[in-house]
Amino acid sequence: MTRKAHETLVSDQFGARAAAYVTSPVHAKGEDLDQFAARLRATPAERLLDLGCGGGHVSFHAAPHAGAVVAYDLSDDMLAAVAQEALARGLTNLATRQGAVERLPFPEGAFDVVASRFSAHHWHDFAVGLKEARRVLAPGGRAFFTDSISPGPALLDTYLQTVEMLRDPSHVRSYALAEWSQAVGEAGFRPTAVTLRRLRLEFTSWVTRMATPEAHVAAIRSLQGRMSSEVTRHFDIQPDGSFLLDTMMIEATV
Repeated sequence: MTRKAHETLVSDQFGARAAAYVTSPVHAKGEDLDQFAARLRATPAERLLDLGCGGGHVSFHAAPHAGAVVAYDLSDDMLAAVAQEALARGLTNLATRQGAVERLPFPEGAFDVVASRFSAHHWHDFAVGLKEARRVLAPGGRAFFTDSISPGPALLDTYLQTVEMLRDPSHVRSYALAEWSQAVGEAGFRPTAVTLRRLRLEFTSWVTRMATPEAHVAAIRSLQGRMSSEVTRHFDIQPDGSFLLDTMMIEATV
């Protein structure tokens, strides 16, 4: 079996499913996107970087409230889908750029807003990615980090990481809020607000979107059926496999 570098694995996993992420309802809307857009309406951005843009939904929400938006991702296919959708929406201030978050091709202080949504759990080096985000953010700039998070306790954490990895081998880790807070501070950010939410994921679309192999789907369903009541209760696992995912948004300044 040929082994892939992590960045290649991420790019391959998402590039082939670019259109699905552009149109995915769970990615295209949400209270976190509404909150993010409201912050930008109140204080527009001059130049905004969307790290690990995926289907581009942060960029699409930001573009009406920014002078320029850069959608940045590992996958050329994903970026092509984002560019096509931006054109269809008439968002002429949105550009795309390919690369890894750990090696941003931008000078220090190039942006006054950096945002990342449901991307960091795929980063090869979480700490370096955050430090790069800090490096390219200008003094007084703002950052918005949104991601799935581990509930914290080992039992719940082990279950979450296992099903995420079975669904998508490019998954690295859903970090706990305490890990996020520490890493953001060590990268040089000053957190100003944290918003916790729970996101309902419909099982069939969750695995279909990532083209999860049937053997892995069966393994996830087997685990769901055999886990302790503490796990099934916390994640509110339903008979069809749908469940609740813990998420957070950290707002920060420099």
